[in-house]
Amino acid sequence: QVQLEESGGGLVQAGVSVRLSCSFSGGAFNDFCMGWFRQAPGQGREFIGYTNVVGTVTDYSDIVEGRFTISRDNAKNTFYLAADRLEPEDTAVYYCAARIPGNGDFRSENSYSYWGQGTQVTVSS
Repeated sequence: QVQLEESGGGLVQAGVSVRLSCSFSGGAFNDFCMGWFRQAPGQGREFIGYTNVVGTVTDYSDIVEGRFTISRDNAKNTFYLAADRLEPEDTAVYYCAARIPGNGDFRSENSYSYWGQGTQVTVSS
């Protein structure tokens, strides 16, 4: 059974950076494409970014492009999100997710089969 676990969240000040990690277990990590999503209080889950099975292709939402960077280390079964120049509007629970390649629109949460429990990032002004 595939399991994902996020870490690295917390309370930070606006303008600083944070690095989130997502550890993968229970399957072959390099069989899965990976995505990051977030959910702010009272809002739906929002796509942040995506990478393919080897990390050579990435895609980001317009809101975070240029500030957030996604990467993966297949040797360590770990997926990362580096978030720079954080703003209070970035406050949310951040989730990593895994999907089978070719399983529909990678920007849609419905295309992902496995999810972590989420890690809270709170950005104070």
